Amino acid sequence: MTTVLIADDQPLQRFGFRMLLESQDDMTVLGEAANGTEAIRMAAELHPDVVLMDIRMPGLDGIEATRRIVATGDRTRVLILTTFDLDEYAYAGLRAGASGFLVKDAQPEELLSGIRSVATGDAVVAPSLTRRLLDAYAHHLPAAAPDPSTAPAPAPDPRLASLTDREREILTVIGKGWTNTEIATRLHLAESTVKTHVGRILAKTGSRDRIQAVILAYDTRLVEPS
Repeated sequence: MTTVLIADDQPLQRFGFRMLLESQDDMTVLGEAANGTEAIRMAAELHPDVVLMDIRMPGLDGIEATRRIVATGDRTRVLILTTFDLDEYAYAGLRAGASGFLVKDAQPEELLSGIRSVATGDAVVAPSLTRRLLDAYAHHLPAAAPDPSTAPAPAPDPRLASLTDREREILTVIGKGWTNTEIATRLHLAESTVKTHVGRILAKTGSRDRIQAVILAYDTRLVEPS
């Protein structure tokens, strides 16, 4: 059974989500929070599998609430909901530790699938949102040195030290937004092999999920902002 906490400042929105989730045999709603502060408190008390988190709420917003929930080290994962398909604050959720992003008007099946995926440790980003969110995130990274020949060589990132060449290659294409199926096809690997590599990459780098692996790929310049 997947347990969910709904955090949204709109009562009708919360009601709609609750009705949808509780129509599923494998989901139950543990509670509802109207702002970020309530979401943090209730997540600590109830330990839901997933917090369905709105970004824009009064007082403490969803981004800071996500950051604090993730920082506790609890098993709870956060699926952020954006009002628009490119919310100006959504990229910050990557840094905050969110395990996924979906737009509020996503189809019910997409929302339910996203919750299930996040609960099992996968990362979810609405297909229409993926690369644009990553671009928005990338533009907030420090600019690369204009002349690599004169710039000092960056220190190797310790998070990459234990990766094999193949794992580093796969982390790079994860950062480019490739799915497991795309990786398997383009690198001529079995999809089960790709899943094994991805799991090892997450474990070795200390990444919570695929979203955090994408951040790592950008932060360590395995992938350069376009």
